[in-house]
Amino acid sequence: MPFTANRAFKRAPRLISEADGLYYRDAGGKKILDGIAGLWCCNAGHNRAPIVAAIRAQAGRLDYAPPFQFGHEPAFALAARLAALAPAGLDHVFFCNSGSEAIDTALKIALAYRHARGEAGRTQLIGRERGYHGVGFGGISVGGLPNNRKTFGHGLSGIDHLPHTYDRAHQAFSVGEPEWGAHRADDLERIVALHDASTIAAVIVEPMAGSTGDLPPPVGYLKRLREICERHGLLLIFDEVITGFGRLGTAFAAERYGVTPDMICFAKGVTSGAVPLGGVIVAEPIHAALMQGPERAIELFHGYTYSGHPLACAAGLAALDLYRDEGLFERARSLEPVFAEALMSLRDAPNVLDIRTCGLAAGIDLAPHPDGPGARGFAVMERAFHDHDLVVRISGDTLALSPPLIVGADDIAGLVERLGKAIRAAT
Repeated sequence: MPFTANRAFKRAPRLISEADGLYYRDAGGKKILDGIAGLWCCNAGHNRAPIVAAIRAQAGRLDYAPPFQFGHEPAFALAARLAALAPAGLDHVFFCNSGSEAIDTALKIALAYRHARGEAGRTQLIGRERGYHGVGFGGISVGGLPNNRKTFGHGLSGIDHLPHTYDRAHQAFSVGEPEWGAHRADDLERIVALHDASTIAAVIVEPMAGSTGDLPPPVGYLKRLREICERHGLLLIFDEVITGFGRLGTAFAAERYGVTPDMICFAKGVTSGAVPLGGVIVAEPIHAALMQGPERAIELFHGYTYSGHPLACAAGLAALDLYRDEGLFERARSLEPVFAEALMSLRDAPNVLDIRTCGLAAGIDLAPHPDGPGARGFAVMERAFHDHDLVVRISGDTLALSPPLIVGADDIAGLVERLGKAIRAAT
């Protein structure tokens, strides 16, 4: 089982049989509140009728079309909708199947772009400590989570990392973007001086680092990073697999922070988790640089058998309709202070070291248990599910929350009440 303590799971399985709206049901029919929108992905909630209907209709009309040398209308329709949501100038979309594939796709596009411009020496890639960019070899190389890399060798060569932005002494119990930390973007100048800009292809960061425990960017950090990239001619890639599609109250975090990257990686919320789909939204100059050579020639030697799968595109179009028609991005923005206030009520709960909120996402750091790192977080997850009918995500001793955007104030209060009981019971 992926990212799972397999032996512990077999001892006390957490089995889910059905889902609807904000809730799962187990095999016995018990309702379990979904505190993490599946896995950051079911932003419009579970089993939404318009998405289910769109998938069914598409399956009865066109189940599959080859993406190499052929196309189909839903893929072009969805690409146009995504480009319209993205910041101006990001006009082209390359589809894949997951966030991990989206990251490796963006890195390959960055390298192909440099090659097309006669800059084949610009191959270095810059990630960030505590960053998570999926599980492909490209993603774990630019990522900054040691456990994701240490048993799989050295990964790609030519990689460096920015420092992460978190410092509990300056940022504890912050709501939204912390005031301290923008200067950490300046370390990119040091990296450029060390390697020289002529060797660097791109910089990739999550606007809000999600899987490591919700680290919102300090005020001004992303703008400073953008300025340094422009000064040295570096591509800037935003990994918005988690932050895209309303999680922070806007279509993409790029909009919230007023920063336009050269590429945006997306997945998860694009179909509200109903069908796997990911991709990269690419700026026009990058696309134009690749459109060279004979017209019959393949411009980018990259792709997947299921790129832009018809069922996934149908689900994506239906999900985007739901986000728009129900105003779910705006709903997330309006509920952000309600969510933050409710989560901060747990600051005095046993073993809580820090709480961070941004949009409808939160991270809660717990003090390690004497049994070792991760023991307390695991205990809270088990207690929450088995005793308090709540699904939460853990990363070591950090709890992560990211409820579906259809959540209401009463639902938030109930979520926090259940979580508080689980935290207190796991002492």
